[in-house]
Amino acid sequence: MVVCKFLHTRMRVNDLDRTLEFYQRVFGLEVTRRHESPRGSKLAFLSVPNSEEEIEITYFPGSGPVQVQEDLMHLAFEVESMDAFQKHLQTIGEKLSDGPTRSSSGSVFAFVDAPEGYEIEVIERPK
Repeated sequence: MVVCKFLHTRMRVNDLDRTLEFYQRVFGLEVTRRHESPRGSKLAFLSVPNSEEEIEITYFPGSGPVQVQEDLMHLAFEVESMDAFQKHLQTIGEKLSDGPTRSSSGSVFAFVDAPEGYEIEVIERPK
C-alpha cells in the first residue's frame, strides 16, 4: 500500500484570523495548533467533530492574494438538522448562499460561502 491515511486539506486565505473565526463560529470547528513555517507561511489546523482529518488554513502573503474560482472545490459537513443549522446561521448573522435542496436520495443539502469564496456544503442525511 502506498498511502496509509488521509491527514488534512490545505486552503490558502487572505486573512487567517477572519477565516478561523468564521469556521469556529459557523461550524463549531476547533483550532488545534498554529505555527509559522520556515518560509514564512502562517498555518492553523482545524479539527472537525467525529473526524480524524483536519483542515489546514494557510496565510502566505508571498503568493499574492487568494482569488477562489467558482466551483473550484468545496468542503462538506454533515449536520443533524438543516432547520437547526439555518436557525444557528440566522442567530450569528450568516446565511446560506444556495439551498436548501432535497436530493433524490432524500438528503437535504445547502451551501455557505467562506470569506474568500470557498463553498462549504452542509448535508442532512435521511434518518
